[in-house]
Parts: sequence; C-alpha cells; structure tokens
Amino acid sequence: MTETAARVGVLLVTHGRLGRFFLDTLGDMLENALTLSVEVLEVRRVQDTELLTRDGQRMIERLDSGRGVLVLTDAFGSTPSNIATRLAEPGRTRVLAGLNLPMLVRVFNYPHLDLDALADAAVEGGRRGIMFCSREHGGA
Repeated sequence: MTETAARVGVLLVTHGRLGRFFLDTLGDMLENALTLSVEVLEVRRVQDTELLTRDGQRMIERLDSGRGVLVLTDAFGSTPSNIATRLAEPGRTRVLAGLNLPMLVRVFNYPHLDLDALADAAVEGGRRGIMFCSREHGGA
C-alpha cells in the first residue's frame, strides 16, 4: 500500500476539462507532488447523467482506501454539482461545491487530515482565496 493509499481520496466533478486544468496547474505549483489520490469526472451537456453517476461511483470505489473521498465540484446547482450530490454516501464522502484553486492548494497541503477535517480545510481555503484586490472595490 502506497502512502497515498492510506489517505482520503479526491474526486473532482467539473464542467468539461476544468478539473484537469486545475490539477495541471496545481501540479505545476507543487512540482508534480500531488499528495493524494485524485481523479476527475468530466461532465459535458451531451452526456447521459446516469452513466456519469455510475462512472463517478466507480471512481469513488478506486479512490477510497478506507478513509473516504472528498468530492469537489465547481458550481452549485449545475449538472456536475447534481451528479456530485448523487455520489454522496454518509460516512464515506463529503461533497463541496465552489471549487477554486486556493481550495485545492489547501487540500493537497494537508493530506494527513481525516475526511471531515480535510473538508473543513477545503472550505476555509476556498473562502480565504476570495477577496477584493483593490480599495476601489471595498477591499482592504
């Protein structure tokens, strides 16, 4: 069993290739040292959502080493979000919407956390990553 096999898995459920772009960027930032097992479920409008849900379930099976799977999706209320919500399994998954790069950085910087703590860290990282960058918009 690899070190990442004993950790929480991560599943990104996103519009098109957005999840892959996030992971490519994160890999560049972390010098390709992704610390958790991760997969991407790419959702496109023309695909069968039942088939995508089954694909997502298979991905969760592969990612779950017994510590659970953090499911991150991009936009609440969208098709990827609806599929991610269908993948929720109490005690096994946590599903969060609003995926952003600061959220992913936080997740991959704290790979030792359990599922609940990692979900909390993801939300905190995502929230802290959203701010005004200039005073004319009310920022600090």
